Amino acid sequence: MARYYLAVDIGASSGRHILGSVQGGRMVLEEVYRFPNGMKQMDGQLCWDVEELFGHIKAGMRECCRQGKIPVSMGVDTWGVDFVLLDGSDRMVGNAVGYRDGRTKGMDEEVYKVISPEQLYERTGIQKAVFNTIYQLMAVKKQNPEYLAKAESLLMLPDYFHFLLTGVKKQEYTEATTSQLVNPRTKEWDLELIRMLGYPTAWFRPLSLPGTVVGRLTAQVQAEVGFDCEVVLPPTHDTGSAVAAVPSNESDILYISSGTWSLMGTERMEADCSPESMRRNFTNEGGYGYRFRYLKNIMGLWMIQSVKKELEAAGKEYSFAQLCDMASRETIPSIVACNDDCFLAPESMIQAVQNFCAAGGQQVPVTAGQLAAVIYNSLARCYGETVEELEQVTGRHYGQVHIVGGGANADYLNRLTAKYTKRPVYAGPTEATAIGNLAVQMIKAGEYADLKAAREAIFRSFEVKEYPVPA
Repeated sequence: MARYYLAVDIGASSGRHILGSVQGGRMVLEEVYRFPNGMKQMDGQLCWDVEELFGHIKAGMRECCRQGKIPVSMGVDTWGVDFVLLDGSDRMVGNAVGYRDGRTKGMDEEVYKVISPEQLYERTGIQKAVFNTIYQLMAVKKQNPEYLAKAESLLMLPDYFHFLLTGVKKQEYTEATTSQLVNPRTKEWDLELIRMLGYPTAWFRPLSLPGTVVGRLTAQVQAEVGFDCEVVLPPTHDTGSAVAAVPSNESDILYISSGTWSLMGTERMEADCSPESMRRNFTNEGGYGYRFRYLKNIMGLWMIQSVKKELEAAGKEYSFAQLCDMASRETIPSIVACNDDCFLAPESMIQAVQNFCAAGGQQVPVTAGQLAAVIYNSLARCYGETVEELEQVTGRHYGQVHIVGGGANADYLNRLTAKYTKRPVYAGPTEATAIGNLAVQMIKAGEYADLKAAREAIFRSFEVKEYPVPA
C-alpha cells in the first residue's frame, strides 16, 4: 500500500494540494485539490485573506480523507516576504498585507537612515526589493506603531499556516532569508540589525531547517479534516522547494524557477555579499541543507498573466499556449526592461508595456500576439544577460539551463531562452515546487537517502524536454 505525503503549494494566484508517493523508486504525483488566490482590498490595503486560504488548506485535506489517501506527513510552502503579527492570545494584529501593497513606498530611505544599503547587503546578502520584510516592518513601525506594542510574535505566512495546523510556532530558514533580516554566516536572525531598526527582537525565534517536524495536527483540525498526520517543514519558500527539485546533481547547476516570478541562479555553499555582487543585484537566499540560492529576481510570467487577465476582461480569451503560438509568429523587435518598477503592480500591464515602448521610441505593441512577443522576448533577453553576469561574478561556466515550474510549459519562451542564453534548455518538471516540498518530506521519512538521491529520482520520474541552441 502506498505511503502518501502531502504538499500544499500556495502561489500568488492559485494553490494546490498534491499527494506524492514512491512507487518502484519513482515519485508519483496526484493533484487532489486546487483553489484560487489573490490579494484583496482590506481596509485600504492589498492583503491576503489568510482565513480563506486556511479554509482551502483544510478543504484539500478533507478531500484526501474522502479518497482514503491519508498522508503520513504534510507541509505548506508559499511565496516569500509576507507575514502576520499575533498578539498574546494568538489573534492577528492588523491584516496580512501583501507585498504588492504600496505601504512600503519610501520605507527604504527610512531603513537607510539606520544602515546604508552597502552595509545592509554586506550583513544579509539579500538584494533590495522594496517589498522585503525589512521594509514592510518599517512601514508598520511608521504607520501603525501601536502594532509593535500589541504584537508578541511574527510568523511568515507558511509558518502561520503550520501554526494553525499544529499549534506550534516555528520560523523556517529558507522563508526567513527573504526578509533581509538573516545573517548568511550565522544562518540565524541578525538580532543586532533588528534592534538597530527598532523591531521587537522577541518576535524572532531560532530558525528551523527544512525536514524539521513541527508537530501533529491539533485535535480541532483532526476533527475537521478526518485524520491526523505529522507536519514537516519543507523549504517553505516556494523557490526553495522548486530549486530542491531541479533534476540535476551537476556541480554547476543553472536554473530558472519560472512562475509568477522568474528566479534565475545557481547553488552555492557560501554567500557572496561583496560590493560587486550587490552592484549586479544578486541575492543569497537560503536553500535546503544550508545551500544558498544565488539568484536574480526577474519579473517573470506575472507580466503575461496580467495581460491575459486584461484581455479576458475585454472579452478576448486566450490560453497561455495560444498566446505563445501567436507570439511566435510576430516580428516586432521591441524590448522592455522586465524589472522596471513600472511593471510591479500597474493598473494596466498592457498600458505599461505600451508606454515603455513608446518612451523609448520603439514600435508599440497593439495586438495580443505583439504584446506577448514583446514580453517573452524581453524575458528571454533578460535571462541571457543574467547568465553572462552569473559567469562573470562566480567565475564558473554554466553549460545548460534547467527551467522548472509552470513556465516550463511555455514552449515559445523556452525556445527563446535557448536562443538568448546560447545554451541548451531542459524544461521540467512543471510541478517543481510541490515536488521539492514532497522530496524533503520523503528524505525525512527515509524514502530517499539525501537530496542527491531525491534529485536522481526526480530525473527518472518526470518528463524533461530539451531545447537545443538554434543554429
